Amino acid sequence: MLFCLLKYGSKTPSPLDKSLQTYREDVHRTLTALIEKGMVRPSLTSRTTYTAVELETALESALKKHESELCEMERRKRELEELFRQQQFRPSDEVSTFKVLKNIREIVAEAASIIMSAAKEFLWIAPKEGLLLASMFGINDVVNELAERGGTRVASLTSLIP
Repeated sequence: MLFCLLKYGSKTPSPLDKSLQTYREDVHRTLTALIEKGMVRPSLTSRTTYTAVELETALESALKKHESELCEMERRKRELEELFRQQQFRPSDEVSTFKVLKNIREIVAEAASIIMSAAKEFLWIAPKEGLLLASMFGINDVVNELAERGGTRVASLTSLIP
């Protein structure tokens, strides 16, 4: 669609769907995406026409968007690395098997077992919904028992999980 607008100039959606032999909804969806990417501009007239921005401007806009996303990913990576260093969490080299947990009952049973076997510290990383489920199924009681035995509970980290 961008190529069509670059080649033939400003168009309304109707000629675009005919020339591209597609549905009008697809044209609108694609135009909206191109507008969001800064590659197409709509007119402000009552009969909206769409114009492609210069190719160099469109590519620059796309590049800036990707650079912004990359910067955000780098920021999150640094945040995770810092949290990792703060927690001094070290995955065990001895773990060689995995268990697939298929339902909430299995997850709760396994979590309780793991927490009960903890001697010093417990780190819970979960979305807010996971913490709610933990309280509903008694996991928080098991964590409190760990604290009574002298262990510590590390603060739950929920902001990292979308």
